Amino acid sequence: MELRHLRYFVMVAEEQHFTRAAARLNMQQPPLSQQIRALEEELGFALFLRHPRGVALTAGGAAFLEDARDILARVDQGAHRAARVAQGVHGTLALGFTSSAAAHAMIPRIIRGYRERYPEVDIAIAEDNAQGLTHGVAEGHLDIGILRAPVDAPEEVAYHRLLNEAMLLALPTRHRLLEGLSPAALERVRQQGLPLPALADEAFILVRKPGAPGMYANLLNACRHAGFEPKIAFEVDRMLTNLSLVAAGAGISAVPASMAEVHRDSICYCAIREARPRLVAPITLACRAFNPSPASRNFIALARQLAGRPLRALRR
Repeated sequence: MELRHLRYFVMVAEEQHFTRAAARLNMQQPPLSQQIRALEEELGFALFLRHPRGVALTAGGAAFLEDARDILARVDQGAHRAARVAQGVHGTLALGFTSSAAAHAMIPRIIRGYRERYPEVDIAIAEDNAQGLTHGVAEGHLDIGILRAPVDAPEEVAYHRLLNEAMLLALPTRHRLLEGLSPAALERVRQQGLPLPALADEAFILVRKPGAPGMYANLLNACRHAGFEPKIAFEVDRMLTNLSLVAAGAGISAVPASMAEVHRDSICYCAIREARPRLVAPITLACRAFNPSPASRNFIALARQLAGRPLRALRR
């Protein structure tokens, strides 16, 4: 039994006449009659009673008509839903991000824009460090990972750089370098920054290297270029933990500029001068390199559009 047999049967049942049903189906009447007889033989009972002015459904035919219509409707619905999934406008999107990346104003804007444009896509949210997100994408648990700098280069993952933002120095408000400064002088420090060599004796709090090796390595290289080996007081897994320790006076750190509202009353954020290489914090999308889902392709296209970036994958 094929779907076309069901469609032939439903059409004849609606028209109660083979010739009129054949005309609607754009076929000849004899082949239609043959197909209905073949269907009756397969079912083992008559579907129609033939009479001079047309046909009428038998009791078995009337019962079968309800199921045939239901089957055809479900097939049409399934085809419509599958087409929308194939277009990326229906389905699910598994999205993960680091707390640091999510703090940038661009990320809520992208997610909000995506939800408005694709309301039929259910978004599942997860948080992890960059390494965990990369593995999640590579293993197929995540469709998209939003992170800072790429931490690994698995063949299964492609990266899309959205933007770079400056890194800021984060110091406790009672830090020795800020003592005795007037409000005007403190504001100048915030704007003009502190030279990196002035931090040679400071204790640094950094996000653990496996979670953010790019920014971690860049800061170490910049310190060494400035003539000193930084003292690492703590290594933590999350940027927010990092800033909580800075606020508590446990050390200083360098964080993306978008984090500058965290513990604002307890932390002074200022620019970093004389850093080589220049310290920047990127926002990067990680997705499957091979056969990404249509929903994730739409997310990436929208993200790059909102960030003003051309649609081009960056393979590390």
